[in-house]
Amino acid sequence: MKEKVLEIQKKFDEQIKAVKSLKELNDLKVEYMGKKSPVAQLTSMMREVEDKKTFGMILNELRTHISDDLEILKQKLEEEELNKKLESEKIDITLPSNKIKKGSIHPLNRTIEEIEDIFISMGYEVVEGPELETDEFCFERLNLPQGHPARDMQDSFYITDKYLLRTQTSSVQARTMLKYGGEKPIRMICVGKTYRREDDATHSHQFNQVEGLVIDKKENHVSLSDLKGTLEVFMKKMLGENTKLRFRPSYFPFTEPSYEVDVTCFKCKGKGCNLCKETGWIELLGSGIVHPNVLKMNGYDPEKYSGFAFGTGIDRLAMFKYGITDMRYLYQNDIRFLKQFDRRDID
Repeated sequence: MKEKVLEIQKKFDEQIKAVKSLKELNDLKVEYMGKKSPVAQLTSMMREVEDKKTFGMILNELRTHISDDLEILKQKLEEEELNKKLESEKIDITLPSNKIKKGSIHPLNRTIEEIEDIFISMGYEVVEGPELETDEFCFERLNLPQGHPARDMQDSFYITDKYLLRTQTSSVQARTMLKYGGEKPIRMICVGKTYRREDDATHSHQFNQVEGLVIDKKENHVSLSDLKGTLEVFMKKMLGENTKLRFRPSYFPFTEPSYEVDVTCFKCKGKGCNLCKETGWIELLGSGIVHPNVLKMNGYDPEKYSGFAFGTGIDRLAMFKYGITDMRYLYQNDIRFLKQFDRRDID
């Protein structure tokens, strides 16, 4: 048996010298250490040998010799393969790197940040509220009871009979009035997403609004002139100092009197063009004096308090500010579109 073991070892030593790759090494390992290998056959003959102890020692020495030589050669071949790979894939770090394509701050976020900065500088508080709203706060507390015809103007996304995705951020105004308990003055804006079933070049089923609310005691004379002055500062800061405003009587259930506010066309500067339909004006805001019913339903005594409210779509404001022709560009996440705006703000 000893001669058999020595013969296997000698044959292995000759074969391992010819191994040049990890694949050949693995094949040799299977040949000598696998289930049908000479070592496995000798192990199965253990029961037939009289001097099992001596035979076992010789067999273990053979197994150890083969395993050690295989492991040593494996480490050597792996190191050689790694060095070849490093040599072939080396990088010249002195070469200029590839520029990573990047966009810039989204025009909607730019517009929102600018709006918030303007109103904070005028002493307004920025308030947030839920996007999933109840019918009560979205309509009823804003003087739009069940069956009111003005509800037809807002094609809403109802989740249940009670809950819907808010169609306007005015619901936050009602929540703020209730929070203040009808006793504290209010000067706030709410910026956030709103939802209606609309989708074309100038409308989207999801869009952003900013709405403002000012309420104070009547003795402090919060009036339409304050509303006009506030909106003039707002629009001139956003669209340029030469921007002019025009107030037209209108109807909103939550204000009385109510006004649509037009601004001079950003394209033709009021001269008339195809964008403004040759009028020189573009409708941008809704505004008015807070309706007494709204004050009363939300805890304020209309005999003691008055105020004004206004609102506009941030998406359209961003379109006017940056000359964007289609609202859908704002939601397509195209880096070619987004990367323009760093340069535009610098210009």
